[in-house]
Amino acid sequence: MKEINSSEFEMDVLHSGKVILDFYSTECPPCEALASKFEELSMLYGKDVKFLKIYRQKNRELADKLGVKSSPTLLFFDDGKEVAGRLSGGVKRSDIIHNLDSMLPSERVAEIKSLIKPTVSEFDVIILGAGPGGLTAGLYLCQSKINTVLIDIALPGGNVATTHEVSNYPGFIEPQAGYMLSHNMSEQTKLCGTVYKVAVDVTRVDLEKKEVIIDEFETVRAKRIIIATGTTPNLTGAKGEKELKGKGISYCATCDAKYFEGKEAVVIGGGNSAIEESEYITRFADKLTIVHQFDKFTANKQAQDKVFNNPKISVIFENEPRAFVRDGDKIVTEIENTRNKESRKIVSDGVFIFIGMKPNVDLFKDKLTLDNWGYIKTDEDMRTSIPGIYAVGDVISKKYRQITTAVADGTIAAMAIAKELD
Repeated sequence: MKEINSSEFEMDVLHSGKVILDFYSTECPPCEALASKFEELSMLYGKDVKFLKIYRQKNRELADKLGVKSSPTLLFFDDGKEVAGRLSGGVKRSDIIHNLDSMLPSERVAEIKSLIKPTVSEFDVIILGAGPGGLTAGLYLCQSKINTVLIDIALPGGNVATTHEVSNYPGFIEPQAGYMLSHNMSEQTKLCGTVYKVAVDVTRVDLEKKEVIIDEFETVRAKRIIIATGTTPNLTGAKGEKELKGKGISYCATCDAKYFEGKEAVVIGGGNSAIEESEYITRFADKLTIVHQFDKFTANKQAQDKVFNNPKISVIFENEPRAFVRDGDKIVTEIENTRNKESRKIVSDGVFIFIGMKPNVDLFKDKLTLDNWGYIKTDEDMRTSIPGIYAVGDVISKKYRQITTAVADGTIAAMAIAKELD
């Protein structure tokens, strides 16, 4: 594996056959998460594909010329032509392998795959999920000198990382950007000594054996497991929603609101997330329509007051979406009145959906005791129905789901485990 600069790009990339090039940055958690995967794969594929790295900040002109806008970004070349599709952000090992395999003959791919040997690693505690609950548990455990690994299919931070602003986290007078709050939590836990295995594929979870298989080849074993897998956004179920996800329909204001400068948007929902994110979206959009199924919002009063006093926002109560259709550059949202069943259409530049969340329990939902809504039941020490298995954060059955409650859950589970393993 070699590091190059802009002056070497033409010779080492465009005239070097098969090449994978990593544009990385410093102080970049996704880049750090990718580094070990990149190095490991270079040992497997290095005889067939040239592995190169380039420091994006010092080669910005080249990055701009190639349209590289974020770090890390992986580019794949074959005889000077870009192939396979770019990868960026929280890059998974399986996605890199998929691209590399597409550049090689199937016979050679089979030979390389035969060299991949299963590995086993041992820890005291596995934490599944790197949101506030999981990160806090990792911090407390490492401070107790307990060997802990934190596993996540994405990058650390959980849903907080995509929240534009957090105004109610204790200790901060000014509202904090969600990505920065989660970044600081992650760095604190990492610097303490918790091992990170993030942006991985979780192949299987065996709660009885306390084993987790990641990326199909690495088995991670521990004495205890903390489940901190959090939640994902609910879907409306309306026609066209799945097809337009990421193509006009978004579930993340922080990610996509910036693209609505001078445009119109629709928000579906009426809880805290819908109302607070609507206020944020109007920093960019000229007009926003909130569609809510009930005759009043369920969000906190302060958030409601901001929305009702915002001249950019209009509200349609007692209506639900029935279909989303793309019409040129616009999204047509068909809504239906829940009382008289009358339909109408709203034309906008895009739709944001905030109608609650569902627990991420698919890998073990048949093994644990759940409540009526599918959340994991725990006792006061965060123990689940299986000995040695704990659960914390938004994935558990509780009345309130906030950053602060997730942090509290992580603290309790870690202290309970530390006492058991002492």
